[in-house]
Amino acid sequence: MDREQVTGWLAAYKHAWRTPGTEALATIFTAEASYLQGPYHSPVIGLPAIARMWEDERAGPDEVFEMTSEIVAVEGDTAVARVEVQYGDPVDHEYRDLWIMRFAEDGRCRSFEEWPFWPAQPTTARLGEG
Repeated sequence: MDREQVTGWLAAYKHAWRTPGTEALATIFTAEASYLQGPYHSPVIGLPAIARMWEDERAGPDEVFEMTSEIVAVEGDTAVARVEVQYGDPVDHEYRDLWIMRFAEDGRCRSFEEWPFWPAQPTTARLGEG
């Protein structure tokens, strides 16, 4: 992978989020892909499971959101991007996210891991919690 390919993949991800249904997921994820929604979450494995999660997580393909991204690093089959997403007009919630993507030879993602952060999220864990 190179930066141009990763830029294209990020655009395809955003397009898939805006597309009705989940068929577009097969163009960006491999059939056996894993999708980790946070560093301590269990991975969602395989396109059917990712499709169910995808539909559960979004309000619909017409939800109002803006997504910007900046590629931090690309090495071999792995890329890291900083992503910011703002939902609503006016914005009612937002996330800043780090995405770690590992790609198959065909350019589809085989492993996706995100580290989401939001404004009210605490920056430290308190002893005895969690």
